[in-house]
Amino acid sequence: MTDKILVVGGCGYIGSHVVRQLSESGRTVVVYDNLSTGFRDALIHGEELVEGDLADRETLDALFTSHQFKTVLHFAAAIIAPESVSKPLKYYGNNTRNTLGLLETCVKHGVERFVFSSTAAVYGFPEGGAASEESELAPINPYGTSKLMSEWMLRDVAAAHGMRYVALRYFNVAGADPQARMGQRTPEATHLIKVACQAALGMRENISIYGSDYPTPDGTGIRDYIHIEDLASAHLHALEYLGNGGESTAMNVGYGRGSSVREVLEVVKEVSGIDFAILEAERRPGDPASLVAKADKIRRLTGWQPCFDSLGTIVSDAWRWESKLAGR
Repeated sequence: MTDKILVVGGCGYIGSHVVRQLSESGRTVVVYDNLSTGFRDALIHGEELVEGDLADRETLDALFTSHQFKTVLHFAAAIIAPESVSKPLKYYGNNTRNTLGLLETCVKHGVERFVFSSTAAVYGFPEGGAASEESELAPINPYGTSKLMSEWMLRDVAAAHGMRYVALRYFNVAGADPQARMGQRTPEATHLIKVACQAALGMRENISIYGSDYPTPDGTGIRDYIHIEDLASAHLHALEYLGNGGESTAMNVGYGRGSSVREVLEVVKEVSGIDFAILEAERRPGDPASLVAKADKIRRLTGWQPCFDSLGTIVSDAWRWESKLAGR
């Protein structure tokens, strides 16, 4: 594929890493982003940026008219699950309605390939704490529901119009570019590893464990943490899969093993060399005891193989980035 690739939301945490890998692989990338949570300087290879909102259909249509994209990657979304419970309409607007508008534009302009940023939140509480693509789709918050509704739209658009897609269901994305050129910068980020690094840097007085009485070996929640570099490379593999004629499908992106909250905090202390205060708090509503990927499908269909799949590597790269952000 030599066509220009449109990356919607390409200035955000995940999108910017994918944009960088696309550019480094020789692809020509155009980014569309409203910069509400993304950063212009996250485009480190000078990729073309069109500043605009997905709700601005006129600007979006003009962009498609001028570039004639055949391939689109879609990352733009609101992503904080607890916030989605208190602000559901924000999530159905940002995530579902705006995806509808983007898909209408894609159909109008003959887009052939679409990679969608989905989430393990579509599974809710999977039986046994591990989810395969065949697990029941039962989201427990508006964030997960908004993403699942977008997947359903993609499925039906593909059936009606011939556009092929891959929906990548992410598990717990963490870490940063190993060279510390880019990483997570959202000020109010809630991700455990980022928050723990901030506690080690003295930017937070302490960190809370939300629930220490789960039916897990150490009582704390278990998650499948995946390095941002491996997640980004999954998108390039998904594009290659579609370019080779692959059928529309959803794929989990995770390592297939989990780490507990206590294990993560111990690794952050070990990597940083700093002992920070840890508090124990009540469980948060909607947090499953365990959520781990069954991720054989993406390996089988695309040949994707992770290269950064150790908790120590994830934390070390996150620590290097957070230290840079803090000016140390």
